[in-house]
Order: sequence, then structure tokens, then C-alpha cells
Amino acid sequence: MRYNKIRKMDISNGPGVRVSIFEQGCSFNCEQCFNPETHDFCGGKEFNEETINRVLKLCDNKNIRGLSILGGEPLHPKNINGTEELAKAFKEKFPEKDIWVWSGFQYKDLKNREVLKYIDVLVDGLYVDKLRNPKLKWKGSENQRVIDVKKSLNNDDIVIYE
Repeated sequence: MRYNKIRKMDISNGPGVRVSIFEQGCSFNCEQCFNPETHDFCGGKEFNEETINRVLKLCDNKNIRGLSILGGEPLHPKNINGTEELAKAFKEKFPEKDIWVWSGFQYKDLKNREVLKYIDVLVDGLYVDKLRNPKLKWKGSENQRVIDVKKSLNNDDIVIYE
């Protein structure tokens, strides 16, 4: 797996001040994607144990509310294991902080994946430029959903994050 960039203080990708990692590689190539430089799976930098440690160190700050994982596509088969490894390490170190993930995949297609155990909020669904709405909170197009993963897993049904 590879990553494109890490933002040490991000206020636009989830609530509060967050650390964000933008993973490298996406096969969806949504029209008017806001991050086309993350589509090439060979671009960016190598994701490894050092990357995880760097993210955890940046998150070890009382002002950081949580971790946001975006892309690229963090839940693509080429990236999901690295995403899971990072999310698990984060939750072990910071159980009180939250993880938000943006994915073009839908919740129903990820429901049985181990990684969901570590994700608090999933913004699911492809970005659809024809459905773009800049007034939406945490998502870019009307078809996307902001899902409370913990409640959804407990209820065995999708619960929208409030």
C-alpha cells in the first residue's frame, strides 16, 4: 500500500481538529474527483510501520479529536489491509478518539470486513458529480451517506450519523 499525504491538523474532514491520511490508489476515478492525484496505485509514498507510528505520534495530542482516512480509496482490496492495520493501532492507543473513513464502496459490501470494527463513521458511496451539493456536511454528493458504523453494526441496519 501507498499513501499520498498526511495532514497533521485538518478541520475539513470530520468534526474537530483531526489528523488525516490520504491513501494512494483508486480504481473508481469519479468524474470531478477532488483528489485525482491519489488515483495511481504506484504514486505517493510507501506505507509502512514508520507511517503508522508517524500518524499515531501526530494523534497523541489532546487537541486532536480523531483520525480521518481518505483517498484514493482506503477500502480498495490493495489498501484495505493497511487501512485496517492503521485503524487497529489507532484504536488500541486512542480508544476515546474516533476514526472517519471515506469510501466509494457501500456499507453493505463492507459489512463483514474486519476493518469496520475499528471505524466509527463511514462516508460511503461514489462521488457523483451530477449530485454534487456543496451544502452537504462531510460528503460531496447527495447519494453518499454518513454512517454511524458502531450503531449500524449493533442494530444490523444502517444508522445515519447525527
